[in-house]
Amino acid sequence: MDIIEILKAVLFGIVEGITEWLPISSTGHMILLDEFIKLNVSEEFMEMFLVVIQLGAILAVVVLYFKRLWPFSLKEKYFIKKDTFSMWFKILVACIPAAVVGILFDEKLNELFYNYETVSVALIVFGILFIVIERQNRGMKIKINSVAEITYPVALWIGAFQLIAAVFPGTSRSGATILGAIMIGVSRTVAAEFTFFLAVPVMLGASLLKIVKFGFSFTQMELVLLLVGMVVAFLVSIAVIKLLLGYIRKHDFTVFGWYRIILGVVVLAYFWAQG
Repeated sequence: MDIIEILKAVLFGIVEGITEWLPISSTGHMILLDEFIKLNVSEEFMEMFLVVIQLGAILAVVVLYFKRLWPFSLKEKYFIKKDTFSMWFKILVACIPAAVVGILFDEKLNELFYNYETVSVALIVFGILFIVIERQNRGMKIKINSVAEITYPVALWIGAFQLIAAVFPGTSRSGATILGAIMIGVSRTVAAEFTFFLAVPVMLGASLLKIVKFGFSFTQMELVLLLVGMVVAFLVSIAVIKLLLGYIRKHDFTVFGWYRIILGVVVLAYFWAQG
């Protein structure tokens, strides 16, 4: 076993677990990290690894919100929890835009946009938008105060915001969906929770798509690296989700907007200096 490679996988898992839920773009950070710290693996495996490692982050949501996500109950009068099923149908509706684009254009999007230039520009542009939108929305009347109040049209709108992040790495899926939901009157906490739930089918589908394309023939080292990355991402995600929910009850995303702008500028400057 190559300990150095395992430690690299641990670092990727930490970055994934932190950035998946904060509005600073996990995909963008993973692409940038790959520019500086290279795993000694094939290009095909690395492309799959950067997506499938997200399964660890998904499991964190499932564990933390299991009672709200599981639609069956042996303790209640009715075996099927209708409210939970209704929520899942809305989540699936919100997944439609990203799912269609992902299935049809996944390889083309990777070819065009998965590079440090696109990530850096997206970090800066959407960092500015985060700040502007947060300032404009201060004092905005909240129309939706629970996940159950989200309607199918609202769910589809949130899915449309998610599509932006699916196309442009560096945007942030969680940031785009949370801010998009806030813009249409969803409370900050509800927007975050719906975004967490929405991540489950989205990331699961994206991961399965990558695994199928890669094939199921892993070397022992590849399997170890993937499992290590996923486990670390799971453990870090548990802590980050709890911290984020506590933070957004009292603060907005302005600080993350400034972080994105600074990071994008630093990355562009670094690669321009190297070129």
